Amino acid sequence: MKPIGYWLNRTDKALTRYMNDMLEEFGLTRITWQVLNVIHDTPEAHDTEVLSTLAGNADSATLTAAIDTALADGWADRSAPGRLTLTRGGSQRLTHVAARVDAFRELSMSGISLDEYRSAVEVLERMSRNLETATEPILTT
Repeated sequence: MKPIGYWLNRTDKALTRYMNDMLEEFGLTRITWQVLNVIHDTPEAHDTEVLSTLAGNADSATLTAAIDTALADGWADRSAPGRLTLTRGGSQRLTHVAARVDAFRELSMSGISLDEYRSAVEVLERMSRNLETATEPILTT
């Protein structure tokens, strides 16, 4: 059996590759899609909110580039300095993309029950917390 790190990396790469390929026709990547969802869920989101919400998904340079893409491609605009909001067209296009993403989620969950999915997420969440809250590295003698 391969260790969990192997499967985490392989799954993340598969998710990213598939989503990037699927979203390419919309001019999006997985990261830009995630940025748009934060803007959608947080009206008048501040750039720092987007960066902090998605810090676990990408570094700040990648997230800033995704914000720039969303602005340049008309998905979002600035309602005030440092504030982001979806444009009317961006909101409409996001609805079309969401249907595609829903189909992607169904495909990725094929053969996996909701209970199995929840268990996997809960285990990964606990593993992350265990390591993020550890105060000292493990030392061997």
